[in-house]
Amino acid sequence: MKKLSRAPRKINVMIVDDHPLFREGLEKALSLEDDLMTVGSATTGKEALNLIHKLHPDVILLDVNLPDVNGLQVAREIKSQSSDAAVIILTAYHEQEQVLYAMRAGASAYCAKDIRPDDLVQVIRDVAKGLYIIQNQRMERSELDDWIKQTVEALVGPYVEEPEQRFIPLSPRETEILISVTHGMSNKEIANELGISQQTVKNHMTSILRKLNVEDRTQAAVTAIRHGWVRLTDQNKSTEQGE
Repeated sequence: MKKLSRAPRKINVMIVDDHPLFREGLEKALSLEDDLMTVGSATTGKEALNLIHKLHPDVILLDVNLPDVNGLQVAREIKSQSSDAAVIILTAYHEQEQVLYAMRAGASAYCAKDIRPDDLVQVIRDVAKGLYIIQNQRMERSELDDWIKQTVEALVGPYVEEPEQRFIPLSPRETEILISVTHGMSNKEIANELGISQQTVKNHMTSILRKLNVEDRTQAAVTAIRHGWVRLTDQNKSTEQGE
């Protein structure tokens, strides 16, 4: 009597994106693959972090531009929780700095949102095996470490003291404060809104300016919007609520 062979284990995928059409398109594309299974989806960073513990996905397709916490911070939080899930960042931003932020935050791959479905499927399979993907280049961990080091030096120079520290994503509180800054709020207003002291706000702002390598609040706000950490739609909602 022949021993029946077991079917290969499917790769469980979770999708994190707040655009229904894009999210549904991903789900449909993945459903066509026998070795992939969408186990759930989330529309915000906080929802994603809660679902990960319940769904235990192998791979997470994560949008950078989420309505609450930016995707880079979500990726960093996922890794800080010692999750084995591989994170694929999906974004419309192609700047080298943004790629570096993502990979240092713990992502396994960085892909443009206009990636072909077949190519994305292959990326999912690759990261599930423990590989890292940047600009169609497949890397082992040691190769990724070399890429990060070379990219940091190319962007900030080899003689900067601990240059990698410039590319650590903002903490949740710093992101929260930066969103308030883009809304035009003063330190006093931010302190009242968050229930913290003005000195604490100032301390966070100093850290934000250092991490983003900018000189003032305006530059920090512009950088945040340009990189997709803060959305203009968030600003519009804030204005509407205040009317």
